[in-house]
Amino acid sequence: MSDQTTNGLAKGTQKLLGHLASLAFAALIAFSFSIGDLAVAHIDPVALTSFRLVLAVAVMTIIYLAMHGRLPAVPSAPWRFAILGFCMAFYFVMMFKALEIAQPVSTGAVFTLVPLMSAGFGWVLLRQTTQPVVLLSLLIAAAGAIWVIFRADIDAILGFRIGKGEAIFFFGCVAHAVYAPLIRKLSRGEPVIVTAFMTLIATAIWVPLFGFRSIFATDWTSLPLVVWLAAAYLAIFTTAGTFFLLQFASLRLPASKVLSYGYLIPCFIIIYEGILGHGWVSFAVMAGAIVTALALVVMVLGPDQ
Repeated sequence: MSDQTTNGLAKGTQKLLGHLASLAFAALIAFSFSIGDLAVAHIDPVALTSFRLVLAVAVMTIIYLAMHGRLPAVPSAPWRFAILGFCMAFYFVMMFKALEIAQPVSTGAVFTLVPLMSAGFGWVLLRQTTQPVVLLSLLIAAAGAIWVIFRADIDAILGFRIGKGEAIFFFGCVAHAVYAPLIRKLSRGEPVIVTAFMTLIATAIWVPLFGFRSIFATDWTSLPLVVWLAAAYLAIFTTAGTFFLLQFASLRLPASKVLSYGYLIPCFIIIYEGILGHGWVSFAVMAGAIVTALALVVMVLGPDQ
């Protein structure tokens, strides 16, 4: 076997590993909607998010110390991380507020609109343009997401009768969408892990300001096990775990392809909700989730960006 063939196989293996890491990323994120839905029945969303972020900061501190043997120095212009942290804090709070009154499947569908909105903010803030294949996948995902959000009700779509929970989460997703281009806009060349660490700390400071009274009003000693499990899952898997998976995948795949795996989130949530005994969505709603997932096929089969 020639060196060129061997190198081709090795490159193909690395790409496959990148796709598997991206798939795992989507699966972990999707479960946060289901487990978060279980937890918010027993604890205020701000209190849950605050506790989750404290744990996440502890996890990221351990990871950074293991990688570098010391904590990072505070970069110049720390106000940049305050802005980024505010965006993520608003997103997290809105997500769990929405889960109090909306179903995980529909909120997960709203989340798939983030790439399309992020592309728009990317043009506004950075004058970034979107290639046709990427735009096509974003539009397919948006069409499927709208179908799921309105529960396959054509009359609701035509009358734009969107649920309160989905509307709340949409504004949270707007904050999440502007976050990605803001990272590049505000970057001064810091390593990715330093930006992530500082932003996480800023997020953990912002969240209690959205409702600090709920933190003190929570009877932490009487919370059921599901709340502690949810907080641990959100801190470890959807923070440290997804951070590692994103870094791993991004070194092997174009960023657009890594991001596109988020289109699978509604499908994963449908599976999780069914397994947890919360019922299965109608075929019409499931069809919308499948259409959203087809956007992933368009993106993955398209040329590397």
